[in-house]
Amino acid sequence: MQRLPRARILRAGAGGTRGGSRSPVFPFEHPDGLRRQRGRLEVRGVARAAVTAACQCRAMDALQAEVRALEAEIAALRRACEEPRTAGEDHGRAPKSLREMYQSDSEGWASSKDLRSHLGNLESELLFLSTLTGISIRNYSMKTEVLTNTEKTEKSITKVLQRHRLSGNCQMITFQLEFQILEIQDKESLSSVITDLNIIMEPTKYSELREFVSRAEERRDLLMFFRSLHFFVEWCEYRKRTFEHFKEKYPEAVHLPEGAASSCMVVRSARQPGFELVIVWRVQIDEEGKVLPKLDLLPKAPQQALELDRNRVLETAPRSFRALLGVLGIEAALESLIKSLCTADSS
Repeated sequence: MQRLPRARILRAGAGGTRGGSRSPVFPFEHPDGLRRQRGRLEVRGVARAAVTAACQCRAMDALQAEVRALEAEIAALRRACEEPRTAGEDHGRAPKSLREMYQSDSEGWASSKDLRSHLGNLESELLFLSTLTGISIRNYSMKTEVLTNTEKTEKSITKVLQRHRLSGNCQMITFQLEFQILEIQDKESLSSVITDLNIIMEPTKYSELREFVSRAEERRDLLMFFRSLHFFVEWCEYRKRTFEHFKEKYPEAVHLPEGAASSCMVVRSARQPGFELVIVWRVQIDEEGKVLPKLDLLPKAPQQALELDRNRVLETAPRSFRALLGVLGIEAALESLIKSLCTADSS
């Protein structure tokens, strides 16, 4: 199976919530140089997960083929024992066959131990890659077809079409992939290209994934799919942990209308009914597959408060919040916003 290309990608992960857990950083909190140094293992792990699954399936197929061969030999020996023996038949033939089979299969049993050891190593490596990338491959199959060259100019060129099917999940998102890889080999080089890609995803509440999946299928970019899906899920998990953290820390002020997995958090004033701040946190995937968080502040206040706001504080609040994000980062900016509202309530 053709190894997927290696690439470098961002590893969002600095700062964190309680317990010292690492979490993604806001895109403009650190220079690009630091961002490019993180995540080398993730792409390599994603690309190797399918390859490891293929090797595991091949090792299992070898073991199953050996078991079937042994079962066939046992069945043949049973039939030979049940048949009536003719006069002059060598009565020692069956025991001799058994001895020969034992001696000839002793090497096969040794190879089976090697296969089991190799299979155990592959399973350990697959578990490590799944833990590292968050992507778990459950089922995998591949069919190979050698294409016949009809033109005289292509007699020295070998074309092999590989049809791959796999299913897996990235934490809470389940997917199925069907793709074809065409390998072209001549006397000097070997090249491969993905000729078809079909992505099937179970219905999910994340609407951002629909357009992203369509772009990945259109470009036949398998690496972009795995990479962007990994970072998208990581940002969604970080958002959930952050909302849960502030809900537990400020239970009277912070409200989550749709639960911790929602994309918005509401901060309400206890002493001023009708006044609240709504933080909308979306996770977007751009045209190139880059995953970016986008936070906006929507202030709400009674009409009377809006009329008394001569300095237009509420009108400029969203712009000030974005500037605060660039200086403090996500968690510190949200903490400052909640504290400022709680301080105003206490005074």
